[in-house]
Order: sequence, then C-alpha cells, then structure tokens
Amino acid sequence: MAAAENKSVLFVCLGNICRSPIAEAVFRNLVVEKGLTNQWMIDSGAVSDWNVGSSPDARALSCLRRHGLETTHKAQQVTKDDFLSYDYMLCMDESNLRELKRRGDKIPNCKSKIELLGSYDPQKCLIIEDPYYGKDEDFETVYQQCLRCCKSFLEKFP
Repeated sequence: MAAAENKSVLFVCLGNICRSPIAEAVFRNLVVEKGLTNQWMIDSGAVSDWNVGSSPDARALSCLRRHGLETTHKAQQVTKDDFLSYDYMLCMDESNLRELKRRGDKIPNCKSKIELLGSYDPQKCLIIEDPYYGKDEDFETVYQQCLRCCKSFLEKFP
C-alpha cells in the first residue's frame, strides 16, 4: 500500500548543470525537512546530451552551498523510461516544455505530467531563465524561484 503513495518528479532544463540540479536539491531538501523522503523519487535531467556525466556548474554549486545545500548530481539526459516512470516532469522554460512534450507524445502510455516548474510560482514568474551566461546573482534568482515553486508544488500533496 505504501508504494501506491510514492510520488516522483524529474526536474528538467537544457543541460542539467544549472537550473534543474538547483531545483532538485531544493526540492529534496524540502522533502527531507518534512520527513517525506520515503514518499518521493526525485531527480533531474537534461533535454540535451551536452553535459552528460558533468557536475553542476560551479556557480550553481556555490549558490547551493550558500543556502546550506549540497548535491552530488551528475548531468544526465532524459530517457524514454523517464516518461514512463516519473509522475511529473517539471521544466524551466518553453523550449524545454516543447521538447519534452514532443518526445512524450511519441511514447505510448506516457505517465509523466509535463509542466513548467514556474507554473507553481506564487509570484507568477512562469519562466526560470538560464543563468549560464549570466552572473552569480542570476543563480540566486534561479534558487529563489525554485524555492518558491518547489514549496508550492509540494503543498499539492498533503
């Protein structure tokens, strides 16, 4: 019976080295704080294969550390199996959303509900912009957006 209550979420961005690993670490921490670890399967992935096997961007790691969070995540590309195993795929921008929906439409029995993580933002900031070509402050903006969105998303599951 407990297995039926397990939920799963995959956070997705373009390369899985900035936004999605931040979202994954933030959500994982919220789940731990609420004592719900045994109820969630949490991971992150990329629509591209550019960074597979790489650690998150140093600026993303630095931002997480400033907030007391760590991650050992290595970038990975979203697979066909992910569409069959994750309840939710929460992505960062319209390009990610289009690509995931395009791939999901080709998979019979696609289980994943594919949405923008920003659709859960109480401040209505729908897009989480890629900070890769930006400054350290842009990573902080991503962190704060992910924190708001992840809190709101988790509240869906009392």
